Amino acid sequence: MSLADKITMLMARPGGENAQKDDIPWWMRYAGRGLGTVGSFIAIILGLLNCTGIIFLNVSCLIAGIWQMLAGFLVIVCEAPCCCFFIDYVQVLSDKVESRPYWNKAALYMGLALPPFFLCFFALSTWFGSGLIFATGIIYGMMALGKKGSRDDMAAMAAGGTTPPGAPAPPTQDHSVTLMEDPDVWRPN
Repeated sequence: MSLADKITMLMARPGGENAQKDDIPWWMRYAGRGLGTVGSFIAIILGLLNCTGIIFLNVSCLIAGIWQMLAGFLVIVCEAPCCCFFIDYVQVLSDKVESRPYWNKAALYMGLALPPFFLCFFALSTWFGSGLIFATGIIYGMMALGKKGSRDDMAAMAAGGTTPPGAPAPPTQDHSVTLMEDPDVWRPN
């Protein structure tokens, strides 16, 4: 067994389908998974650093640090369950989150990243740690938007067309008609 096969086996999700279900580029999938994994490790470490705000009697930074560590742990459970294999139900949670649409993951990650910003706004560790989790949510949000249109579709739209070629044309209406000229809109009593 070669080294590449071993790495592929480690990166594959147990019990998961290896076939791609949608047309998201491979680099965007790995960007989301990689940034989520590395960013959550960094968020946990910076959340611990943020908890040292209790030395200066800053309780809101302590709460923000704890929240940031919990958010980082949840993201790492969802993105890289192999890092937490010692916890019983990590794989079940990871599979449940993986079966959801991309916009659900984007909303979850962005929602988890926002509260530390409001609690400890001026700490750089909050901006960088929760910012990485937020960036992971942005990548999943871009994946939820899907593939952009073809070159022909975009050229037709840029040329002033209202619909891409091949799509059914919407019903046209004359927008220059005023209220007084259209008998269907205005009827006197």
